[in-house]
Amino acid sequence: MTENIDDDLFDPPSTECDFQVGDNVVYPHHGAGVVRARAPRKVLGEERDYLKIRILHNDMTVHVPCDQANAVGLRRVIDEETMRTVLGVLGGPCTEMPKNWNRRFKHNREKIKTGDIHELAEVVRNLATREAEKGLSTGEKQMFTRAKKVLASELMYALDKSEEEAEEYLDDLLGAEDAGGAPVASADDVEDAEDAELALQD
Repeated sequence: MTENIDDDLFDPPSTECDFQVGDNVVYPHHGAGVVRARAPRKVLGEERDYLKIRILHNDMTVHVPCDQANAVGLRRVIDEETMRTVLGVLGGPCTEMPKNWNRRFKHNREKIKTGDIHELAEVVRNLATREAEKGLSTGEKQMFTRAKKVLASELMYALDKSEEEAEEYLDDLLGAEDAGGAPVASADDVEDAEDAELALQD
């Protein structure tokens, strides 16, 4: 298991965080996890309160200073309303990306770095469509795999599924596109079909 301490490193404190033990949270770039503890730690001679976050999908434990939680983009797992908009993004048409793979890679990387789940879902959808149509470069394949893992890790908590079930669920959504990249069902159809299935957290 990997353990990481994120200090960012001793920037001025930001707004006090209100995350508590047991909260399902999302750490940009790493994915969704659970706050396992909140306790003081001494790092580089300075004592601060840290959140200990367990990221299941990559077997990582991250320690984030409480006073930097907002600054590093830590947030709670999406709610039902946001879940529906994310499904709409995943079921939507591919948006335009740079044709040059280097520029496309940078373009998608910047979207992922925002920590916004809608941007992440757009990257995953676009790369899935391009893979089906033209294939992906080695770098883009790695990005696609990682982006899917991060997105599925949040769906796991938002939909109350196991890790494997969440990944299969995402693959099924992405597989709903035909070889031409056009969605078989509209975003509204995807949303209606999921109404009875979504078991969302409060």
